[in-house]
Amino acid sequence: MSYIESLRVFVRVVDLGSITSGGRDLRLTPAVASKRIKELEKHLGVRLFNRTTRSLSPTEVGKLFYHEAKAVLETVEIAESKVANFSHAPRGTIRITAPLGAGRRIIAPLVPRFVDAFPDTRVQMRLSDRKVDIMADGLDIAFFIGTPSDSNLKLRKIRDCERVLCASPTYLARNGTPKTPDDLLKEQFNCLLLRYPRSPEYFWVLQTPAGARKLEVAGKYDVDDGDVLTAWALDGRGIVNKPRFDVAEHLRDGSLVEVLSETPPTPTIFGCLYPHKKLQDPKIRLFVEYVIEHSKPLLGEQN
Repeated sequence: MSYIESLRVFVRVVDLGSITSGGRDLRLTPAVASKRIKELEKHLGVRLFNRTTRSLSPTEVGKLFYHEAKAVLETVEIAESKVANFSHAPRGTIRITAPLGAGRRIIAPLVPRFVDAFPDTRVQMRLSDRKVDIMADGLDIAFFIGTPSDSNLKLRKIRDCERVLCASPTYLARNGTPKTPDDLLKEQFNCLLLRYPRSPEYFWVLQTPAGARKLEVAGKYDVDDGDVLTAWALDGRGIVNKPRFDVAEHLRDGSLVEVLSETPPTPTIFGCLYPHKKLQDPKIRLFVEYVIEHSKPLLGEQN
C-alpha cells in the first residue's frame, strides 16, 4: 500500500501547493511527506516538482502524472467501496466540512458516536463559514446552512431551519426595538453581517404578510465567522440573523431577545452535498443517514 499512499501524498501536495500543507492534510509530518515524494520520483525516474525556496509547482510530467494518479486513486476508492458493501463493515476515512456553528453544535457531537458504532472508520472534519470546493479539497461530504447552487453534486436536504433576528437586552434598551422590517434600515440599528471575500451582495429576506421582503441591511461590523457574530450580539453590538438552533440557549436564558417575531427571516436549509460517485460508498451513505437520524434533538423542535 505504500505506493498508493505515495500517490495520495503527491496528489494532495499538488492540490494544496506545498509539501507541508499536503502532508498536514493527510496527517503526515513535512519530513514524511517529502520522503514519500522523493521515493515516488525515484521510482518513476523523473522530477515531479520544480522547487525553489519560495514555491513548489509540478513539472510538465508532474502535471501529466497528477491527472493519471488522481484517476488511479478514484478507481481504488470505488473498488474499496464496492468491496465494503460485501463486508457489511464500513471502513476508511470520511472527510467532511461544515459551517462553524452547525459543525460545532450538530456534527461534532455525532462524530465520536459514529466512529464508536463503526470502529473501522475515521473522520477528518474541517469547519469553515466560507464556501468550499468539495472536489478540489478532496472532501467526501459538505454540510451547509443555506441554499447551495452547485448542481453537479448530490444534495440531501436534512430539514428546514428557522431563522431568528435577535439582540441583547442592553442593545435594545440603548437603541430601541425595531417594530417593522423597514426599521432595520434606519441608522440607529446596527445589523451584524456574515460576509467573506467574494461573497455576494448582502441582504436579509423577511417573511411579511405581503410576501418575502428583501432588505439591503447595513452595519458597522462584518465577519466570516458566525460564532463571532453571536459574540458581538451578546456584547450588545447589534442585531443578528441566525438559525434558531444556533442561538437557542441564549434565547432561553434571556441573554438574547428575539425581535420582529411577526416578520421573521425566511427559513433556511440544513443539508449536505456530496459527489454522485460517493453513493456507492457505504461509509458515506451511513454517515449521512446517521446525521439525519441523530441531529433532530440537536436542531431542536420544528414548528
